[in-house]
Amino acid sequence: MSESLIHLFINALALPASCRVDQRVPKKMLIENGAPTAADKRLINDRIEEIQWLAALKPNTIGVPAYSDDVREYLEIAVLCITLRGEPMNAANLARLVELVHRAVPYPVLLLLDAPQGLSVSLAHKRWSQNEAGKVVLDGDVITTALDLDVSEALVAVSADPAATAQPIVAAFMQAIALRLQPQANLMDLYQGWMACLLTLKVARYTGTFKHEIGLQPILNKRKQLQTIERLTADVTSLRSQAAKARQLAQQVELNLALQRVQAQLTQARSQLSN
Repeated sequence: MSESLIHLFINALALPASCRVDQRVPKKMLIENGAPTAADKRLINDRIEEIQWLAALKPNTIGVPAYSDDVREYLEIAVLCITLRGEPMNAANLARLVELVHRAVPYPVLLLLDAPQGLSVSLAHKRWSQNEAGKVVLDGDVITTALDLDVSEALVAVSADPAATAQPIVAAFMQAIALRLQPQANLMDLYQGWMACLLTLKVARYTGTFKHEIGLQPILNKRKQLQTIERLTADVTSLRSQAAKARQLAQQVELNLALQRVQAQLTQARSQLSN
């Protein structure tokens, strides 16, 4: 089922044949370029089943100019798909593996990760290293979100009638990611267009509406609000767990009052995100 969903996602990108690569990449290349510790090497060796290089978006393959300034150089965007094996991974190891892939590739990457717990997509900006000449490093956090839909929903999402699906958020996202709908001034603007789509999907999961605006800044303004919501959500989970384990009445009361305060903050943060 995940293979079908990957195929549908790639179709939704509507990439021209001129940029398709469709080659398998040996794991040793990732280990040599993106595994600084022995634990990272084990993570790559033990959990990655296959790395597929799906497409290379360059000026001569998609007709979008490169971008260069004193901070960064975007000559190419790589589209990769990595398939994992084994049992579902914990969130920390999964995030680490995604980060290792983005660090290993010298170009900005659109990464599809086919994990046992489901399919996700991630993006991360790159810049020149301030300490090592010629070395490229991550610029900011990796943005990742799950594509939690089944194949039947995805088929509707990429059809001509997105209103027909029971999940209009996913349908709108699948419609918005087409290459032709992204900014075309240069490769960095194009990449930021996909980043805006991904952030809009994350926002929509809290607001219930996929509002894709032109340009990245409007959605970046909501990114801090998203981070606040994610932190408060984690706090709610932690407080509930502590309250359930508390044995003394006074401690239970204190934890429940704290939980109510955090839940109120979470409700307010979600309301602000919708504005």
